[in-house]
Amino acid sequence: MSQIDFVVNPGGSLTGEFRVPGDKSISHRSIMFGSLADGVTHVSGFLQGEDSLNTLRAFRAMGVDIDGPTDDGKVTINGMGIRGLKEPEQALDLGNSGTSMRLMAGLLSGQAFDLELSGDRSLSKRPMKRVTEPLALMGARVETAAGGKPPLKIKGGQPLKGIHYDMPVASAQVKSCLLLAGMYAEGTTCVTEPAPTRDHTERMLTAFGYPVSRTGSTMCIEGGGQLTACDIDVPADISSAAFFMVGASIARNSDITLLHVGINPTRTGVIDILKLMGANIELLNQREVGGEPVADIRIRSAQLKGIQVPEKLVPLAIDEFPVLFVAAACAEGKTVVTGARELRVKESDRIQVMADGLQILGVDAQPTEDGMVINGGEIQGGKVHSRDDHRIAMAFTMAALRAAGPICIEDCENVNTSFPDFVGLARRAGINISSQQV
Repeated sequence: MSQIDFVVNPGGSLTGEFRVPGDKSISHRSIMFGSLADGVTHVSGFLQGEDSLNTLRAFRAMGVDIDGPTDDGKVTINGMGIRGLKEPEQALDLGNSGTSMRLMAGLLSGQAFDLELSGDRSLSKRPMKRVTEPLALMGARVETAAGGKPPLKIKGGQPLKGIHYDMPVASAQVKSCLLLAGMYAEGTTCVTEPAPTRDHTERMLTAFGYPVSRTGSTMCIEGGGQLTACDIDVPADISSAAFFMVGASIARNSDITLLHVGINPTRTGVIDILKLMGANIELLNQREVGGEPVADIRIRSAQLKGIQVPEKLVPLAIDEFPVLFVAAACAEGKTVVTGARELRVKESDRIQVMADGLQILGVDAQPTEDGMVINGGEIQGGKVHSRDDHRIAMAFTMAALRAAGPICIEDCENVNTSFPDFVGLARRAGINISSQQV
């Protein structure tokens, strides 16, 4: 079976203004909520990556009339109402998307029909008990494969009741799953999180006219409401922007501006961490679009310094750690990350895979149970493996900007799940990268 490898030659600097693809979290939710709304929802800036397209295909399979996406990311969703979904003819294949599976497990637990959610090899290894166990407390019936892994078989027609759930681990996907199930539950569903996580679900439900109340770290939703169609302008994804933030920080003579990036305060940990490391980052033209704060972000070269990453920032940057580990490798001194155990159950074990790759490239990177200790220094060339994880592949691409020799990154096909045309945009920005089928 063939695979896609990236070969990145060392050096280069990043310059110019550009827009990275749309936010994946918001793209997923725009399809889900638009499908359940009364009326027509217009989406612009939709991310045309495999993950969000799999969400779109799944709702089409449940009878929703969706036009697009057009080349420029416009999608029109003819909403079916909160109880309008139809039973699909076969299992819904969600590919690599853990977000789709976990959120839809909640959303679909309250439907009248049975269905199955499946995924690719990588998704089939990811833990789902974190959503199926609290859903069971609400009265849902969801069967998993051995060890609580996908596929998920959801039994329809179950009466759900509201619960108060204290999440053991901070996870926006678990919180969102239970709030979405709460729309179909009798009474009030409340979720308390141990640390702040991204709040796109709460913001977008409110934009669709379905209120979510918040008291401290507890979110509550009443069952039995309705969603009303609205227009969604998806900002550029800060997780995708993060690769270029780090790239422009570590590459010499770099100066870039990333346009229309979402700066939701539950997602800006990467900016805060890079600034603590000494990065030169400015937020320009700050504004609000569709309930989400947005800005243009200017990044210039800087000599980064090693830091102890504050644990309170970890959940606000959980998806950005692969590339933050690269920033740490280029920093002066020691960087210590703790409280990031969640990284071990992402598309890959991101702590182990990044440590393995950095060590191959000559970096002193020591994995710990819940993070990593990295002593910044020289990066050598070499061959590393992405372990079929899009964020690992893109992180090592940025490492080549400071490497002594070429870096070959194996198994990069999954980059398309979150960042279509990553190679093209990286080239235009000034990275010497080629994509090879082997």
